[in-house]
Amino acid sequence: MLSALRHALAQRPSRHEIQANVLAGLTVGVIALPLSMALAIASGVPPQYGLYTAIVAGIVIALTGGSAVNVSGPTAAFVVVLLPIVQEFGLGGLLLSGLMAGFILVAMGFGRLGKLIEIVPYPVIVGFTSGIGVVIATFQIKDFLGLEIESLHGHYLEIVSVILHALHSIDWRETLIGVLTLAVLLIWPRMRSRIPGHLVALLIGSLAAWMLTLFIPGFQVDTIGSRFSFEIDGVTGSGIPPILPTFDWPWNLPGADGTPIGLSFELIRLLFPAAITIAILGALESLLCAVIADGMSEKKHDPNDELIGQGIGNILAPLFGGIPATAAIARTTANVKSGGSLPLASVVHGLFILFAILLLAPILSHIPMASMAALLLMVAWNMSEAKHFARTVRIAPRDDVLVLVSCFLLTVLLDMTIAVGVGMGLAAALFIRRTVSLTQTAVIESHNADQSVPENVVVYDINGPLFFGSAQKALRNIVLVRPNTRVVVLDMSEVTLLDMSAIVAMESIVADLKRKQIGLIINNLHPRMIMKLRRAGVRKQSGQIAFARTLHESFEAARRMLQPPADP
Repeated sequence: MLSALRHALAQRPSRHEIQANVLAGLTVGVIALPLSMALAIASGVPPQYGLYTAIVAGIVIALTGGSAVNVSGPTAAFVVVLLPIVQEFGLGGLLLSGLMAGFILVAMGFGRLGKLIEIVPYPVIVGFTSGIGVVIATFQIKDFLGLEIESLHGHYLEIVSVILHALHSIDWRETLIGVLTLAVLLIWPRMRSRIPGHLVALLIGSLAAWMLTLFIPGFQVDTIGSRFSFEIDGVTGSGIPPILPTFDWPWNLPGADGTPIGLSFELIRLLFPAAITIAILGALESLLCAVIADGMSEKKHDPNDELIGQGIGNILAPLFGGIPATAAIARTTANVKSGGSLPLASVVHGLFILFAILLLAPILSHIPMASMAALLLMVAWNMSEAKHFARTVRIAPRDDVLVLVSCFLLTVLLDMTIAVGVGMGLAAALFIRRTVSLTQTAVIESHNADQSVPENVVVYDINGPLFFGSAQKALRNIVLVRPNTRVVVLDMSEVTLLDMSAIVAMESIVADLKRKQIGLIINNLHPRMIMKLRRAGVRKQSGQIAFARTLHESFEAARRMLQPPADP
């Protein structure tokens, strides 16, 4: 914990490095400001809660995590999980689930699961991200086209049906601003400007909406200010409240019915599956981001410290109105490209957003909702990994394609919680299946030119790990010995793992060979694994069981077993 901060302080950064990180933090802050608002809106809450997330989580995770360059905040990966929570449990339920996810992330970090999370198969990640991109894009059609839809609830197919039936209500004014913003988002990257394209697009979209309102009678579009409002000490306002995030317990905030959600075991039980999903997605996103950042910055992150830092950030952020957060690849990439190399850059990014709330809240309220929808459509397209999805389907093995399509369809058609559970299960099953295929058992007919296998002796060469998935496969043929076999030698020089399932299988082999009066010699098994067998009762027995370090010793022991017992 705090490894990134300790490493940064130990390096004693120069004045030039500090200046570079301050400028990088300001650049990332400019990028994160509209994105944080857009992602909060997409998650079903007012835009200020996305800004609070970037401030609190962005600063806390940078100071406590395991990556020096990761920049955390609200991300698109969470949208499909958070929106159903808001619809069913309100803001209070959302923040409480984020708090619970924070504790789960801390437990994952202390449980040293960081390396395990990093090896989640590529098809699983692409399946999730592509599905999330499709769902986010679908939800933005309403605001992009100005459709007359009260709300979008239900499963994906129901939502698509509602949108299709509302297409007759397209508002040309909203569509014009949305298309203009999207066009700028598509064209601006070709200009090779250092100014973030989405900032320019939102600025042009907002100015166009304002000017058209002045020159065209009746021209009006929905904006952040017209969509959202707030109340402070009895005074109401529109848009984003120009105040600092304040402390409050999540259970004091409103649920779906507008009253404080409260705290109960039943509520925790209902939110627990969503909290696990948030924690797993947060872990995947943050560690994937850290790996990418390592390649760009030539630094090395600590995956377990990163999980702990993400957990601490998600514990503290909900106490100040922050929704679930994780490291964001777009912001982190911009940070590294802008010269960010220390946690200072993420801290500056958070402070920039804080001052933007205090100084720019009235201006931000004029951003059209159609422009925000266009921005999220671009985010969804980038997240969908369409090229990678198509390439994986085209060239990947059949099992990987099955996992990819399953994760994608479950994310889109059913529920992200189900998709994560099934996806991780498929990933584990695929890993076990491929690991099992690495474990092989073969009969050795001869040792070398000078030393052949003694008569009536069978040698089995066992390679690979013996665990619950491979033990039965590797050992099942050993009991089917030849009729004239009197001694079995198990060459276990290349056995790397022996779990309880393998121990039970070994006990079965020992009992079966003993019943058939066939001797057993275990050759070159690691001492640690020999101790496991001895604790299970598989011990050296004269004329029955022996342990050897080389095949030469095994053959000598076999010859002694083959000698007839001396007459009394």
